[in-house]
Amino acid sequence: MPDQHPFHGTPEEVRTLLRKIGPIWGRDIRAHSALVKQAYRPLLAAAPKNGIEVIRDQPYGSQPRQVLDLFLPMPGAGIDQPAKSAGKRRPVVAFVHGGAFVRGDKRTDEQMYDNVLYWFARKGYIGVNIEYRSAPGAPYPGGADDVAAAIDWLHREITHRDGDPDRMFLVGHSAGGTHAATYACDPAVGYLGAHVAGLVLISARLRADDLPENPNADGVRAYFGKDAECYERRSPVTHCDTCRLPVLIVIAEHENPLLDVYGLEMAFRLGKARRKAPGLLWVKGHNHMSVVAHFNTAEEYLGREILEFFASIPS
Repeated sequence: MPDQHPFHGTPEEVRTLLRKIGPIWGRDIRAHSALVKQAYRPLLAAAPKNGIEVIRDQPYGSQPRQVLDLFLPMPGAGIDQPAKSAGKRRPVVAFVHGGAFVRGDKRTDEQMYDNVLYWFARKGYIGVNIEYRSAPGAPYPGGADDVAAAIDWLHREITHRDGDPDRMFLVGHSAGGTHAATYACDPAVGYLGAHVAGLVLISARLRADDLPENPNADGVRAYFGKDAECYERRSPVTHCDTCRLPVLIVIAEHENPLLDVYGLEMAFRLGKARRKAPGLLWVKGHNHMSVVAHFNTAEEYLGREILEFFASIPS
């Protein structure tokens, strides 16, 4: 049996940095995030990308940030069809990046977050990197509206790229996980995960709060509104009883304050509503940024767990 330690294949200098930052991650999230990206950048630059065609900035709406990138396994590149996919078309993984609701891009540099979609494309999936509008220009539910518009576009168009519109999976990280969860769960927004076969929430903010310990409280207020009275009804965790999708929740060991707690709360509430616990992964040694920065490196523990989750969902 292969080594399943999360850091299998990761250079020692990166492991050392993550161990050093781990206990103090929350003291300066932006500075520590920059250090993590810097550490992974050479690994990602050297990572395999052959056999993948990338098509940038396909518009799914009329606004400049309503665009997405496609990562397409090329015919004859030796990339296998994923197990248990429906028919002969390739299943699709759509990724929504983070950014504390007020910043962030689908490509923060030449490597991030392309690395996530390169990895899934190398495993035979069509990868989709979704850009979306940010607050304050697009407050709640603007992020979920953009996710819905992107998914609708994919459902219409992905067959032209040999994609399977009935096997589309949605993965959201941080604030992107909020938007993905709102799209899947919030009855007031009303999409309830249309066209999506399964949902993965990585280090997602699943409860809105502007508590003093939240370093991104300004972003929460910019997106969800300044009146904290609305936070409960606008939080994805409130609406677990209306979520119908299979869900995998991923929590890093070293999270932004309370995101791990909210992830556990979401898992509990989903389990209570369904009378069966959803998938839940606690990724040892990783922090809020490295949990996605490591994709398309030699470390594949989390990615393979996500693929097993996809394969477990009936066609």
